[in-house]
Amino acid sequence: MPTRNNSVITYIAMFFWWLSGWRTVGSLPNEKKILVAAAPHTSNWDFIVGLPIILTLGIKGSIMMKKEAFIWPFSYLWRWIGFIPIDRHSPKGAVGAAVEYFENNEAMWFVMSPEGTRSKIKHWRSGFLNIAHQANVPILLVSWDFPTKTVTFGRVMRTSGDYEKDMLEVREYFSQFTGKRPENH
Repeated sequence: MPTRNNSVITYIAMFFWWLSGWRTVGSLPNEKKILVAAAPHTSNWDFIVGLPIILTLGIKGSIMMKKEAFIWPFSYLWRWIGFIPIDRHSPKGAVGAAVEYFENNEAMWFVMSPEGTRSKIKHWRSGFLNIAHQANVPILLVSWDFPTKTVTFGRVMRTSGDYEKDMLEVREYFSQFTGKRPENH
């Protein structure tokens, strides 16, 4: 797993994580490359909960963000956190760009939301399945449950190529967890 080495930040994050009352369940796989599907994504609070975990565990995760958000002075902070600027209008698209990042990095934990949005939607986007399949990497299912203040490192799965079957499996897994705004899930 790609790691970041900054003990001061780690201890600060650990303190805030402890103060928040959240806990983690499960364990992280020993994979150099993996797509982390994190859900349910219903609020900006998901980032507030997720960042201390990433920093406490020392994980160097990568997260897609539209390139328009990379303006000074925030661009330095975004890159330090692990955000990757994505041109959503590029001919290769976000999926192609993510697959390219996997191909060009020896170790990469790529974090994304299977829903693709914080809003309530009927059909989840299949981009995360496409990325994992094309990059030939496993998917780690990570969830947060706001009522119990629990982050669960769930199972690791591989795409079968049958995206409908895979999506059904993923949605079924995440249906047992409640986001900050349940009405958006």
